[in-house]
Amino acid sequence: MKSGYNIKWSDHALAELKRTFEYIEDNWTERELNKLSTEIDKTITLISKNPELFQVSNFKIGVRRVIVAKYNSMYYRKKKDIIEILSFFSNRQNPNKLKL
Repeated sequence: MKSGYNIKWSDHALAELKRTFEYIEDNWTERELNKLSTEIDKTITLISKNPELFQVSNFKIGVRRVIVAKYNSMYYRKKKDIIEILSFFSNRQNPNKLKL
């Protein structure tokens, strides 16, 4: 049985993830940082095993959205044998700032 799809993060998604972690480091505790990290790991595992598990996004055809934590959404798409993470978006932002 296949163990799951490979995950590839876009440069844009990595930059957003970095900004999110920096914000949490500056404004919250390490506990919240660890909690988000755990949620990201769980979500990536679910996506790699079943990419169709989460809802289709209204922003772009072929892109899916998963709410990772209360304030963050991850947008991704399946391309052949990989899952490409397109965005790690902070839901507190204006939705017009979302770039996929």
